[in-house]
Amino acid sequence: MNLFSQNLTEASKDSVPLADRMRPRDFSEFVGQEEIVGKDRILRKAIEKDEIPSIIFWGPPGSGKTTLARIIAKKTNSHFIQFSAVASGLKDLRRVVKEAVERKKALNKRTILFVDEIHRWNKAQQDGFLPYVEKGTITLVGATTENPSFEVISPLLSRCRVFVLKQLEPQDLKVIIRKALKNTSQGLGQFKAKVTDKAEKLLINASNGDARIILNALEIAAKTTSLNKNGYCEITEETIKEALQHKALIYDKAGDEHYNVISAFIKSLRGSDPDAALYWLARMIEAGESPRFIARRMVILASEDIGNADPQALVIATACVQAIEFVGLPEAQINLAQAVVYLAKAPKSNASYMALLSAKEDVKKTLNLSVPLHLRNAPTKLMKGLGYGKDYKYPHDYSQGKVKQDYLPEELKGRVYLKDEKKT
Repeated sequence: MNLFSQNLTEASKDSVPLADRMRPRDFSEFVGQEEIVGKDRILRKAIEKDEIPSIIFWGPPGSGKTTLARIIAKKTNSHFIQFSAVASGLKDLRRVVKEAVERKKALNKRTILFVDEIHRWNKAQQDGFLPYVEKGTITLVGATTENPSFEVISPLLSRCRVFVLKQLEPQDLKVIIRKALKNTSQGLGQFKAKVTDKAEKLLINASNGDARIILNALEIAAKTTSLNKNGYCEITEETIKEALQHKALIYDKAGDEHYNVISAFIKSLRGSDPDAALYWLARMIEAGESPRFIARRMVILASEDIGNADPQALVIATACVQAIEFVGLPEAQINLAQAVVYLAKAPKSNASYMALLSAKEDVKKTLNLSVPLHLRNAPTKLMKGLGYGKDYKYPHDYSQGKVKQDYLPEELKGRVYLKDEKKT
């Protein structure tokens, strides 16, 4: 059976989700991603001419990765095979490779292998088909929501063209909604549904650019809304809220977006923007991020970016860690919010951190410089005889507890690491 068949019988139509029924079959129906599949773009030309190289589609859920693979399947004269990296292993891969080799020899026909969620394949699995991608026996089409720089092995990545798909824009999502409502054969046209402006806005905002979330919620809303006196079903904001149940957040705690959000959070704190920092904090809390992880990053920032411009910042950050352990969620988010606002509004200085980095550079360059004799302890007579501790000046013996003497090795005499504290 063709995995990419778009022909649905009337009997099976209702059992197929709207998101799948409305999946574009060619570029005339495809919405968004104009930068890579717009008219005269290189990828579109390659697909239409059936001359695609090995490629990887990288983008958020619902942005069109699998849809593009299905369009390739329809356009190509090559043998097209779909794999899910979650359900397929090395045994399946070896079988496909063997058949591809035989097909190439017997029919001179290449094989296109579509691997969905390719980031879930380990190094051994990716290594398994690398030689066949190199030889051209297999043309790889991979799809991933994770950064391929981290999830795809370098030799394979270097042999693929990466196309980055962006989150669908609100105007794209509006087009998708209206197409679904009007289409009577595959969509929701038979329900005579209309969506209020507020309901449409809520639906788009809650989708995170994922067309599937929109279509699935829209289908539930249309099927559960009765016709009004005007002869159509009006889908309201309340109906959409019920259909969505909750606003789904794109946030894989082991994935790329996890690092993007925490990066935005830290940069907002560093940039002294409490409002932005609170927004990113809320994103992490709502997505179920560990409060310990958030607090640990705040402790680091308190020293790295605030330092002695406000020593109290480290006290606040570590107190937040303690509060989280003592209180726990959901109340601990109040502690996090207080600490976030304090750190964002605190004066900033990275002088201590930069001084450490500078000192580490000298350590790498000079390695094990001798400790000056006057700074060495002399617990034995032999050590004293060798000059250990000789001429050391004990600071407390001097007024104000300070005395001028050298503390660095001779080779680094006069070296200054700590610049003046810069407060911002």
